Amino acid sequence: MQPTNDYTGIIHHAYEAFNKREVDKVLSYMNPDVRWSNGWEGGYVFGHDAVKDYWTRQWKELDPIVVPVSTDQRNEHEMEVTVHQVVKDMQGNLLFDGIVKHVYIFKDGKIQSMEIENKN
Repeated sequence: MQPTNDYTGIIHHAYEAFNKREVDKVLSYMNPDVRWSNGWEGGYVFGHDAVKDYWTRQWKELDPIVVPVSTDQRNEHEMEVTVHQVVKDMQGNLLFDGIVKHVYIFKDGKIQSMEIENKN
């Protein structure tokens, strides 16, 4: 079965906004009750306010840049995104440089959840 939705544009716009630290723009691509993987502290955050708080705290400690390398739409509502992630501390020291797989579930045309599937 061929997927009926292609969320590639949403994904690329969301990462671009994230890298520019445009929180409200990224949140506009998410459902209000989004479930977001907390790759920094572990666990999950739920909802726009929690995602915004998580990123705001993270950006005071870390400087992550995340760029999509490839996308694969698994089914009608699920997309796998392979990203190149570079994370530095606020002094510019490299903490991580590698490939990470993010898996998104979409609902009603917006991001419903994001899972970090693996780190290489």
